[in-house]
Amino acid sequence: MRNPYLPYPVRIDKITTETVDRNLKTFRFVFLNPEDEEKFAYTPGQFAELSIPGKGEIPIGIASSPTEKGFVAFTVNKVGLVSSYLHNMQEGEVMGIRGPLGNWYPWDEMEGQNVIIVGGGFAFTTLRSSIIYMLDPQNRPKFKDIIVVYGARNPGMLLYRDELAAWEQRDDIHMHITVDGTDDPDWKYNVGFVPAITEKKITSAEDAIAIVCGPPIMIKFTQPVLEKLGFPPEKIILSLEMRMKCGIGICGRCNIGDQYVCKDGPVFSLAKLKKMPPEY
Repeated sequence: MRNPYLPYPVRIDKITTETVDRNLKTFRFVFLNPEDEEKFAYTPGQFAELSIPGKGEIPIGIASSPTEKGFVAFTVNKVGLVSSYLHNMQEGEVMGIRGPLGNWYPWDEMEGQNVIIVGGGFAFTTLRSSIIYMLDPQNRPKFKDIIVVYGARNPGMLLYRDELAAWEQRDDIHMHITVDGTDDPDWKYNVGFVPAITEKKITSAEDAIAIVCGPPIMIKFTQPVLEKLGFPPEKIILSLEMRMKCGIGICGRCNIGDQYVCKDGPVFSLAKLKKMPPEY
């Protein structure tokens, strides 16, 4: 049995600065031992611990898709000791990844459905993984319409801008990009908070399932919008990434009632969350 605390050694292959404040960077890692890539088999929605010897670990949602071979990617916000150290590391340096951890979006249930994706800010990472996964030619026929509402504070804080622009040009995915505010006269997308744009752009819950990942305040105000549209609680899927800790339910810091977000989540249906204490 593999030691769950033992990370796989990886090399930083590429670093991309995502936002104008330079606090969000995407790190692409390559496994030093090719067989470790197969062992690190993951599904969109899962997370992993990024491990730096002498500094610690941080739980981060996996931003790459399992359909993207040869690497795994994470987008990291510079907010603490480990993430700040990581932001100063260079391409070619070696560190560790422990995982994959947690559950994933309910892909079997999503097949044959319209898929509504609602995301905000830095939490768009696992939703990026999901979109890439669904748009893969082998997977796209499994899903009906794919509709995305994604927002950030301003245009400079949007992640994956080249991919957003490419998805905008496709006819098999419907993009609704928004920002809280902007003084950019050339801004051609929406202005408004994610819940308001969701209410405006999503018009039906028929044959649809919604997956939501974002800041707690965004989730709080998006949830009633989806319920008003007619989504039953079992078809509103939420990812509580802000609660992830050690990844295996040992440290006891991620629990909501008797559920451990790291082990039983981070993905929960609203139907399940309604049976838990309102602490998310």
